[in-house]
Amino acid sequence: MAVNLPVLGALLPVPGVRVGTTCAGVKQRVRDDLCVMLLDPGATVAGVFTRNAFRAAPVILAEAAVARGGARALVINSGNANAATGEPGHADALAICRALEQKANLPTDTTLPFSTGVIGQRLPVERIVDGLDAAIARARPDGWVDAAHAIMTTDTGPKAVSRRVQVGAAEVTITGIAKGAGMIKPDMATMLAYIATDVAIAPDLLSLLTRRVADQSFNRITIDGDTSTNDSFVVIASGAAGNPVLRHPQDEGCAAFAAALTEVAMDLAQRIVRDGEGATRFVTVRVQGGVDEDECLRVAYTIAESPLIKTAVFAGDPNWGRFCMAIGRSDIPGLDTRGVALYLDDVCVAQQGLMASSYREEAGAAVMAKPEFEVRVQLGRGDAEAVVWTCDLSYDYVKINAEYRS
Repeated sequence: MAVNLPVLGALLPVPGVRVGTTCAGVKQRVRDDLCVMLLDPGATVAGVFTRNAFRAAPVILAEAAVARGGARALVINSGNANAATGEPGHADALAICRALEQKANLPTDTTLPFSTGVIGQRLPVERIVDGLDAAIARARPDGWVDAAHAIMTTDTGPKAVSRRVQVGAAEVTITGIAKGAGMIKPDMATMLAYIATDVAIAPDLLSLLTRRVADQSFNRITIDGDTSTNDSFVVIASGAAGNPVLRHPQDEGCAAFAAALTEVAMDLAQRIVRDGEGATRFVTVRVQGGVDEDECLRVAYTIAESPLIKTAVFAGDPNWGRFCMAIGRSDIPGLDTRGVALYLDDVCVAQQGLMASSYREEAGAAVMAKPEFEVRVQLGRGDAEAVVWTCDLSYDYVKINAEYRS
């Protein structure tokens, strides 16, 4: 079940990047579960990664590869997270990287590994290594749709989007894919997301933009409040577009490129929430009038992650007292409830900390019966604002996660 998850449209090939997939039988043998991305020499890669203390072995290796520079390949498997596997897991991920480099005739230490799936189990290294030949052979510029499918776990459908943007005299392509439906409360990005572009850009600037984009997209979603051990968001720039190299945010075309990159990331992030495990409603939580953005985010995430609110949203029950509860426990110093107002879309539910005199429950119920709506809170303390996207908590969420390993 998903909430208005967009149908996968045409995906644009990115010059300088080839993508191939195959079924390696990591967890099952019914669909592709292994993906390789091969980058032309000169590509630039930036990334942000999970802060979970149990960060998976591939996360550690991928982050180190980004820091070294000179990346030439990514290898991604679904079905097994290779997390909480210690030194053996590290050795497994490294062995897969070395095998890819040998088979694709790439320099050593130029591969970024990524894994997603069940935590605490060793990777089937031999099956993955055996599958690399087929994935490499199938690598092509237009392989993005297959890749979007191959990285899925509990997702009900693939998540991918493409855009073109003018950067100076050059037309630049941006194509991104993502996976994620549960264990979503990023502390940097999301479970797995990859955006490739052919823009020519300096490594430092790409790294800066990647962090900014993550903060405006993947760091603004939550499904269940759990930060994965494998969260990774990577941006690849092949440099094949032929534009003058972007080196500073003030360079001509940089603002347009940054806006398009953010748009792609926000689209992918929202698709993840729309496909939240068992989701039936997509909710925008907008908090206004805070002293600063952090304060607004604290309130927004408390609302978005409250099991009582999420189950009320599933039921379409406008139990507005639960919203007040969440606002009140957000640990905002000196919050004066007399300055708080609550809206469901344009329906004013509460003012000055009390039920609005004009409010009628049938109006609130009508809003919460919709597949998409906005919860808007005004704190009355300042001018800051923040937005978080979330979904409801349904019977199916419990069923999916109760049966996750079966």
